[in-house]
Amino acid sequence: MKTPKRLEPLIEDGLVDTVIRQLMSGKEAMVFVVRCGEEIRCAKVYKEANKRSFRQAVDYTENRKTKNSRQARAMAKGTRYGRKAQEEAWQNAEVDALYRLAAAGVRVPKPYNFHEGVLLMELVTDAQGDAAPRLNDVEFSAEQARAHHHTLMMEVVRMLCAGIIHGDLSEYNILVGADGPVIIDLPQAVDAAGNNHASSMLERDVGNLTAYFGRFAPELLSTDYGKEIWSLFEHGELHPEVVLTGHFERSTEAVDLDSVMREIDDARAEEAARRLRLLAAE
Repeated sequence: MKTPKRLEPLIEDGLVDTVIRQLMSGKEAMVFVVRCGEEIRCAKVYKEANKRSFRQAVDYTENRKTKNSRQARAMAKGTRYGRKAQEEAWQNAEVDALYRLAAAGVRVPKPYNFHEGVLLMELVTDAQGDAAPRLNDVEFSAEQARAHHHTLMMEVVRMLCAGIIHGDLSEYNILVGADGPVIIDLPQAVDAAGNNHASSMLERDVGNLTAYFGRFAPELLSTDYGKEIWSLFEHGELHPEVVLTGHFERSTEAVDLDSVMREIDDARAEEAARRLRLLAAE
């Protein structure tokens, strides 16, 4: 096929030899199957911000790191430079998440390179060696649904142990590879410790998967893995080999409002001090 313009720099730099075909076009990127030497990989070409249907909601970008305070101010003001910096941060979020998760043993495509806005990574295949289908394109027996649901709950756990929440996890961004489910599409990944919406995003991710697999195994619909996983994380008891029950006992103890308010006041004071240090450094 004709080489897409965005992939030309990778060919010129020797990272890609041939573009074989387009694999898919999604809300945030186009994916192509490419040949790199003797290997077949995929190249994810990110769409420009004004051509994407997925918006960079503040809930996702909260507390994402920037190179410097100038860049952070430009992003907040929405200047041309700020929009460019925000776009780079959006793309880098997926690259960083993939490397961190792969190192933690999470089932994600292996990343190889990120060049000129193109992410070069492993092509996930099925048992026949063809591009793996998405989860929503496959029918399951009740037994298979329970097995895949358990596998993915443990992947969510491993992700959280690595400090990351997918943020948009559903049957549409999980591939059914030869060795089981593989999680994809991570540009909206959030830092579990640095995002105030982390717990609700985790519960939504888990809820999406439970609702999907509950179509094949209805008993899963009565489970509460999201709250159980987050509670273990909050209490420092979460680890990759944790045994989950799918149940969560809500505390009936009275909340110590004075302690909560003191923590809020301390956090506000710390943030004010941080801002003053940034201003002084400029």
